[in-house]
Order: sequence, then C-alpha cells, then structure tokens
Amino acid sequence: MRRAFTEFGFIIVFPRVLCILALALFSGLAHASSVLFLNPGFSHERFWVSYSQYMQDAAGDLGMQLEVLYGERDANNILRHAHQILQRPRKPDYLVFVNEQYVGPELLRLFADSGVRLFALHSTLTPEQQALAGGPRGKYANWIGSLVPNDEEAGYLMAKALIALAPRSGADLVAFSGVKNTPSATLREQGLHRALAEHPQMRLRQLLYGEWKEERAYEQAQALLPRYPEVELVWSTNDEMAFGVMRAAKEQGRQLRYTALNNSPRALQARVDESFSVLATGHFILGGCAMVMLHDHSRGLDFAERGGLEQMAHLLRLVDGQEARRLLNRLQRPDIGLDFRRFSAARQPKMKGYACSIDSLLR
Repeated sequence: MRRAFTEFGFIIVFPRVLCILALALFSGLAHASSVLFLNPGFSHERFWVSYSQYMQDAAGDLGMQLEVLYGERDANNILRHAHQILQRPRKPDYLVFVNEQYVGPELLRLFADSGVRLFALHSTLTPEQQALAGGPRGKYANWIGSLVPNDEEAGYLMAKALIALAPRSGADLVAFSGVKNTPSATLREQGLHRALAEHPQMRLRQLLYGEWKEERAYEQAQALLPRYPEVELVWSTNDEMAFGVMRAAKEQGRQLRYTALNNSPRALQARVDESFSVLATGHFILGGCAMVMLHDHSRGLDFAERGGLEQMAHLLRLVDGQEARRLLNRLQRPDIGLDFRRFSAARQPKMKGYACSIDSLLR
C-alpha cells in the first residue's frame, strides 16, 4: 500500500488525503467486527427483546455489527440456529450464547473448528459442565470467555431485604423461581437459601417453579396460598411471577410483601408505589457490557488482562422508590443516554477491570 501511495505521489502531494484514507481504513476495520447473539428468549418477551436492544445500542456506540436470533425458549431452536450459522459462507467473528437449558457444551462442540470465537453471556457453563468441557481457552480454544451477572448475590440481597420487613422475628414465606434447568434461577435460589441460613427463624414453606411467567405463577399461587394462611412474604426471581402471585393474593384478600427482579416499566412503577417492597435490577445492560469486552478483544485489548477470562458484573442491585422513578424516566426515553464507549479499555488503556454499571442512569 505504501508503494502504491508513493508511486502516485499521494504522500508528497496529498498528505491530507493520505490521512483521510488512513482514517477511512481504520473506520472500516472498526466496523468489521461482527457479533451474532443467540438470544434464548421469546422474540416477543419484553426482557430479552430489550436486552437485545441495549446490545444494539452498544454496537452502534462501538461501531460493531450485531445480529440477533431468538431461540423462543426452546433448546432445539437454539441448536437449529447454530447449525444454520455453520452453513453460512460468511460467519460472524463472535458468537454470543447463553447457557439456558444447558446448551453451552453442545454449542462449544459444534463450533470447535469453525473459526468463530464464542463468548458465554448471562449464564455460563456450570462447574459440572466445565469438569467435562473445560473452561475458556482450554479444550475449546475458541471459547474466549464469559460474563455473568451477580445472580446469587441478587437472590441473597432480595431475601435479606424481605426478611427485614417481616412483622415479627419469625415469619413464613413462599418462593417462586424460574425454569428449573436455568443457571440464573439456580443461582438466585442459592442466594435465598444463604439468607435463610442466616435467619433460621424464617420458615420457607414451599418453593415453586413459575417458569418466569405471570400466568403460571398466578395459577400456582391460587392453590398454594390457601394452604399457608400464615404466609406474609413472597420471594420471586422476576417481576412477572411476582405480579401473578399478587393477583392471586388480591383475589383471596391477602396482604403480602413481595420481592421482584427486572426493569420493566410495570416493575419499576410497582416499586415506586410500593406494591413491590423489594426490587433488584441493573442486569439489563449486561449484553451491552459484553459488547464492550468483545470490541476491546477485537482490537487487541484482551479483556482477560482486565478481570480474567470469566467475569462477573455486579450490575444487579436493590433500588428504592426514588431510584426506581429515575430509572423509569430514563428507560422511557428513546435514547437513555448511556454511551457504552465510556466503559472501553480503548478509552482507558490503564484500567484494571471493567466498571459497567447503571449508576449514571440513577442520578
């Protein structure tokens, strides 16, 4: 390239043109990194759709290409998408997957010799799975890393806050978790049990799997609540199930206290008006944070040097009514005003770890 420029006199005659061409070349490279996200959720599911939208926001900020394929909460659909991707003449640079329904090891096996770099997001391989498949950059060298939220801590914080609201030292509670074979649900349950171990006077009457769905939790609560007339507290791993239990409780004339986890307008408003006593949120930008890490990796700024191959983002936090109102107002804007470039090592070459958070949205 330098010879061609010299021959045509661009360096001598048009130095500014050379700069422009160099910038254009750099810009082209910046836009070259492509990411495909195998979204495990339904294509109409509010949480997973908004999750993808924040990833798209980050891709736009960072000059990356992002494609999203929805698994419709069906492991077979996810694997079908994977096979179709492998048949493409041009494959993505990065494939982002979620270990929902424990599909991670099969995806690693399928893409082992594909030239595509894999990244686990939201939930990674379990310790049992890693005992067989190994960790990132091991048996599967193209599995470059993972990023997960602090699910266990969130379950613990919600339970501790709920227990603090108990009207007496010992009280009864029921719990609603998501899908049984989902790492996020399992980890949040572990947090609940950690909190209960610290308060043996609390009695967990029953834990049910509401499959993240309002209608399912409503049906379960209709039968469950009459069985336990002393129950006053409801721990739930998401907002939809909490709303389902709340509906059943109102029909039965019960006044209960609820935890929930999410960032839907309905959930945030419920925290504002105190229908939810406890609300955890923040994980909705996790995919955007992963895009930052992949952006840096594609430019030779390896995230492994800034926190390790497998990282946990402490995004999930409890929000009070005022914080919920601020977040509700920010998320209702067309642009929430979060520039993901601010979290990149490209802007902070000396940073020792990623500090992706929703703090600026709460101010």
